[in-house]
Amino acid sequence: MIKAVIFDFGRVISAQKPASLFRSFEKELGLEPDTINVKMFDSHAWQNALLGRITLDEFWQVIGPVLGLTTSEKIKDFRRRYHTHEAVNQEVLKIIHGLRGHYKLAILSNAPSGLTRWLVEWRLHHLFDVVFCSGDEGVIKPDPVAFETTVKRLGVRPKQAVFIDDTIQHVEAATRVGLHGIHFTTAEVLARDLKLCLF
Repeated sequence: MIKAVIFDFGRVISAQKPASLFRSFEKELGLEPDTINVKMFDSHAWQNALLGRITLDEFWQVIGPVLGLTTSEKIKDFRRRYHTHEAVNQEVLKIIHGLRGHYKLAILSNAPSGLTRWLVEWRLHHLFDVVFCSGDEGVIKPDPVAFETTVKRLGVRPKQAVFIDDTIQHVEAATRVGLHGIHFTTAEVLARDLKLCLF
């Protein structure tokens, strides 16, 4: 019997940014197409931020020059504009509201330290019983410790929890620990997959 549902945050609860936005940033910065996210998020600096070894401020100070941003003011301006486009996936939020009160809910996210503050600002924090942020814990998915710790804090066994993530490797890692896994693509598909899993 399923007692808990665990959500990834980025590109699941937070909406995926449109490809056109990244193309506009790349054009502005003089970068080759389809390279901005590689430079930012396939970097050692991002890995260190996810593990809590550096702060998000420190990440931007490292990655800014990689993007061609040569001053602190330019980095600050670009960072502000980049994050302006962050938004909640409203259809996923409807699903979360539907689950609230019937299941224990958690977030398990590879994110720099500070995710809880973000959730508070978005008025989402109260919806979740547990928030596992890699930057606060020093452990990132697909490390099994991340899944094991989250279900332990929820007070359930792995087989009593469903894990939802847009990264298939993380879903596969969760199933190896014993959780039920759902690979997220769209809210519509998620609603269907949850119905099959929960009822």
